[in-house]
Formats: sequence, C-alpha cells, structure tokens
Amino acid sequence: MRLTEFHELVEGQFGAVRASSLLVDHVLTSVGGRTAAQAIEDGVEPREVWRALCADFDVPRDQW
Repeated sequence: MRLTEFHELVEGQFGAVRASSLLVDHVLTSVGGRTAAQAIEDGVEPREVWRALCADFDVPRDQW
C-alpha cells in the first residue's frame, strides 16, 4: 500500500479532521506503542498501520 492510499483510506473512514488527529494522538499497541505517524516514520508498512487503526476503532473487517 502506498502512503497516499493509506491517507485516503484513513480520511475516508474517519473524516479529514479526525484522521489528522488520530495519526498523531492515538497510540497503537500493535505497532510497538507508537502513533500511526511515528510507526510510518519508523518504517512500519502503511497496510499494517491501517489494519491496526481499523482494529482499534472497530472498523468492519471487510473495509480493511
């Protein structure tokens, strides 16, 4: 998954304002206790970060 696709999915699912907040404020335990932005900066694949966000916010699996 490209980073642009990741951002489109996050914004589409959570809305632009909430998405920007989630990326820097919500800590994802499944990617080492980092925020989504930190995880991506550290080299975690965007697909893995997307799945972690979906799991934390109970997004239906068919939308992952």
